[in-house]
Amino acid sequence: MSKYLLRLDDASDYMDVEKWQRMENLLDKYGIKPLVGIIPDNKDASLIYNYKQDLTFWTKVLSWKNKGWELALHGCYHKYTTKEGGINPVNKRSEFAGVSLDEQRKMIRHGIDILKQYGIVTNVFFAPSHTFDKNTLIALKEESNIRIISDTIANDVYFENDFYFIPEQSGRVRNLPFKLCTFCYHPNTMSDKDFENLEIFLKKYYFKFVAVKEIELKKRSKSLFDKLLHFMYFVKR
Repeated sequence: MSKYLLRLDDASDYMDVEKWQRMENLLDKYGIKPLVGIIPDNKDASLIYNYKQDLTFWTKVLSWKNKGWELALHGCYHKYTTKEGGINPVNKRSEFAGVSLDEQRKMIRHGIDILKQYGIVTNVFFAPSHTFDKNTLIALKEESNIRIISDTIANDVYFENDFYFIPEQSGRVRNLPFKLCTFCYHPNTMSDKDFENLEIFLKKYYFKFVAVKEIELKKRSKSLFDKLLHFMYFVKR
């Protein structure tokens, strides 16, 4: 039976508080414990200028942690500085891909330090716009204890370059024939219809959803099927 993971992107002190609360209420209703990407030092103008600063944000983050939600380091500033796609070229823009190793180390260190200031220790990372490169992996190894990355296309979790990769295959809930499927949502930009469709799916398939801590991490290499999925996905894009 397929298992599902729900991932929420772009949680920061500049976000749509009402939509995030709506998401939290919905997930609590069905007992879903998502993976949440925390932007430690938000400098993304598209977020800062569109939302009021939430001075209670870090209190909310700790409440998510206490209810069993998994918190991930979601970049550092969430500010794009290159047009590179890196090793997961879902988009041609990046905070990390194409940036020097020294600068990436500084960003990872800075992000980790901010999370620690609020009592948050994580072992999961995913980059803004899904884009990162080999220097990102080196920086994570040198500056953190993070060894899990939520991203790339595959049928199931695999182990590569000393990291466990939890694949992320879809931006909306739907039945997909993968052993483990991550659905990636951005609550800030969700419509009423998005929330309605999500609830319809959760009501029917809530029992298939797992938390990150429930995922079995095996040192499994990519299979031929994983490589084929990756190839077909990027050819289609």
